[in-house]
Amino acid sequence: MNMVRAIDILLVEDSQDDIELTLRAFKKNNLGNRVHIARDGAEALEFLKRVERREIPHPGLILLDLKLPKVDGIEVLKYIKSKEILKRIPVVMLTTSKNDRDIKTCYDLGANSYIVKPISFKDFMETVKNIQLYWIVTNQPPVVG
Repeated sequence: MNMVRAIDILLVEDSQDDIELTLRAFKKNNLGNRVHIARDGAEALEFLKRVERREIPHPGLILLDLKLPKVDGIEVLKYIKSKEILKRIPVVMLTTSKNDRDIKTCYDLGANSYIVKPISFKDFMETVKNIQLYWIVTNQPPVVG
């Protein structure tokens, strides 16, 4: 198997339970990548603006919830994909919404993947493991920056 790349991950999630589950799944799957957490869309935008100013490194992957306080995930996705310095960062929508319109909108705006969060702990852990295997280990990321 390929070596796990040392990329930063931006997790944009307002649910503390989902944050803890995601971090637990990463740890269980031996994902040693640094995870930055933004708890609402405004925090995510501020983080991304710091990336644009080159104050902090590019994340190699963004896990983005759709339903966020302050600024929703659609607006954050629009922002990412509208900026030359950010637009190649893979964005995985990780949300509870199964709404066809949400799915279509996210893909139309350039989301790289759309995953509906499983309800059960076991299924959630498996989903995060699959995200890790594909986006961190298997996928060849674009050059960003």
